[in-house]
Amino acid sequence: MPSRYEIRIKGRVTEALLPHFEGLSAHVEPVETTLYGTIEDQAALHGLLERIEALGLELIEVRRTAGQP
Repeated sequence: MPSRYEIRIKGRVTEALLPHFEGLSAHVEPVETTLYGTIEDQAALHGLLERIEALGLELIEVRRTAGQP
C-alpha cells in the first residue's frame, strides 16, 4: 500500500541530481534537501535509499508522514 514519506538529505541536491528522484517533490535549503511524496511499497523505498547511497548523498532521516498518498 502506498505511503507518504519525507526524506532528508544533508546538503543541497543539485538540479542535475534531482531527476534521479522523479515523482518526488524537493525542497532545497542551504544545509539540507527534503524529498517528499508517495512511495508505492517497501521495495520502492529500499530502491530509493540505495539510489541515495549510490549517488554519494548523506541520508539524515526517513519519516513516514500522516495523510493520504
